[in-house]
Amino acid sequence: MSEAAGTGAGAGAGVTLGLLAAWVVHDAEELAMVPRWTRARVPELRERFPQVPPALWRRLESAGEGPGFAVAVAGVGVVMAAAAVDGRRTGGRSGFYQSALTGFGVHGVAHLAQAAAVRGYTPGSVTAPLVVIPFTLWARRRLRRAGVLRPARARDAVWGLALAAAVTAGAHAVAGRIVPRDRPRGAAG
Repeated sequence: MSEAAGTGAGAGAGVTLGLLAAWVVHDAEELAMVPRWTRARVPELRERFPQVPPALWRRLESAGEGPGFAVAVAGVGVVMAAAAVDGRRTGGRSGFYQSALTGFGVHGVAHLAQAAAVRGYTPGSVTAPLVVIPFTLWARRRLRRAGVLRPARARDAVWGLALAAAVTAGAHAVAGRIVPRDRPRGAAG
């Protein structure tokens, strides 16, 4: 391994570890808002979008209940931390880091699309244009200037979004195993 790759030369800590910081800010909004938002908005959205399968609405309604959502967010955080650290270790050259960065940015665009679809606020739609998308664009510019950014292709954006979706789904599946949803209210855990 070259000295540059081992010391993080290339892209600096703000670019690499900044991914984790930006993610923390974004997901803090989601943690704070998902429970309240789902209680307030899902009944209205269920009526407005009757073509959406009832099972999906039930899953969304239960997403913010109890500690399961927070455990899932923490699971995603572990992956984001690993990507950021790998990015730092390699000076931004890591394919894992760059894929996570791309997925994070595309995820921000998806939040804006969700807000447009429901014609209003959705959890994450405030920090998406203020933190997620600007950070991603800034970090990609810095990676490009450092000469370590892989060429952007449409399939990279699709892969990044697929990676983000898979990590999120996996984190929710693990959280569901750790924190069972069917526990009766008031039951000791």
